[in-house]
Amino acid sequence: MLTAPFRRIVTGHDPQGNAVIQEDGPPPRVQRIGGEIGPIFYEVWNTRETPARIDRASGEPVEDGITLAPPKNGTRIRVLDIPPEDARIAELTPEAAQAHFAEVGAGAASSHSSSGSRHAFMHRTETIDYGIVIEGELTLIVDTGETVVRAGDIVIQRGTNHGWANRTSSNCRIAFILIDGAYEQNLG
Repeated sequence: MLTAPFRRIVTGHDPQGNAVIQEDGPPPRVQRIGGEIGPIFYEVWNTRETPARIDRASGEPVEDGITLAPPKNGTRIRVLDIPPEDARIAELTPEAAQAHFAEVGAGAASSHSSSGSRHAFMHRTETIDYGIVIEGELTLIVDTGETVVRAGDIVIQRGTNHGWANRTSSNCRIAFILIDGAYEQNLG
């Protein structure tokens, strides 16, 4: 069972410079990735530069579809509903896992290989990600360990190879703030 929708409230400025509520409604882009075993992505907002431009009422920069990483020099906030895992994930081939990530423009991020990996959805992106568990729980899997994260826990993901497993019988909702990053020479 999936979690109830949420609102995205966007503020801006009127012509006199007063703060106003510009938008109030559900996120405009929602998509399930990876078929019935995959998560639902709720794209909330993105920025295209740092520092982020603050103007009167331009709105979110336009994007087509869902893209895993934030824009170059930008940020992204999204919410994921991750359903309980089933046996089909363990049976995914490296090609199928790569196709899953290709749906969000990140086929090369997949690190699942035929020689083995700790989870079929292991991946690595050149980003800093703040993951805030809103409800439920997930297991964060990295190359040499794993830990359970629960509602209220915050993960700071620093460009490392990782995967998320929902080993419970309930949906997990997690919010991610993604910040474009750059690997140091010996990490890339």
